[in-house]
Amino acid sequence: MASMVNPPRSVDPLVVGKVIGDVVDMFVPVVEFTVEYGSKKQISNGVEIKPAAAAQRPRVHIQGSRDSNNLYTLVMADPDAPSPSEPTFREWLHWIVTDIPEGGDASEGREVMEYMGAQPPTGIHRYVFTLFRQTEAEQVPHKPPERRVNFNTRKFASDNGLGLPVAALYFNSHKEHAAANKKR
Repeated sequence: MASMVNPPRSVDPLVVGKVIGDVVDMFVPVVEFTVEYGSKKQISNGVEIKPAAAAQRPRVHIQGSRDSNNLYTLVMADPDAPSPSEPTFREWLHWIVTDIPEGGDASEGREVMEYMGAQPPTGIHRYVFTLFRQTEAEQVPHKPPERRVNFNTRKFASDNGLGLPVAALYFNSHKEHAAANKKR
């Protein structure tokens, strides 16, 4: 399986230049997590993933002890919508999962906003996974935001008492051309 791993306690330079600032404030990663889309391509920060490969909900695993009481919230957003040169829809919300147990998978959490795969209309888009540690179980609202457009990860975290992220990962994607789709 392809996986995306975030190194703990150091900020990947790719995250600093591509995620911090646009999506979240500077933070120190303290948790490791993986994001896996199928088995066709190794995924890491900044790697290119075709929209078709990211069409289905990924497997997200948070490292740690199953004995821990820690719960996490995962937010996936595109800060480049509708285009990187004019991101007037920044951020486009793709997914929210709350109450993910440490040592567990997102499938064990509560999906607050249904997963929407990468669908970049033009240009190269970043798809950012931001992980927050919850301070209390059930603190994050369990109803989805009213809109996907103009979502704000920072504001969501602030409004829900989540504080700074504990980890972040991202991949790039761009619109597939019709000819590329026919070759499959």
